[in-house]
Amino acid sequence: LVSGCWHTLGLRPDGTVVTWSGGPAVPASATNVVAIAAGCGHSLVLRADGSVVAWGDNMFGQPNVPPGATYVVAIAADRNGNVVVMPAVAGATVRLNSSNTQTTI
Repeated sequence: LVSGCWHTLGLRPDGTVVTWSGGPAVPASATNVVAIAAGCGHSLVLRADGSVVAWGDNMFGQPNVPPGATYVVAIAADRNGNVVVMPAVAGATVRLNSSNTQTTI
């Protein structure tokens, strides 16, 4: 379970995601999920294939997944931004911040 400002996400054993308490509907593409994260009004999931699905509040571009975000190994969300972590063999660690810019760490 993870909680954002106004919603909660749960990850089921079969890799599907549920949301309640005011969260936007989970998109159909959120399948085979291995990790979940919730921001204030947005959500992200990490799929088993290393891809990321994000949805919800778009005031600061929160559901915009960075181009080329493949082979992702971890995700996190904060109030108005997201972090996706990719191994060095795939390029770099990338942070998509609330101004919708990407930063190599």
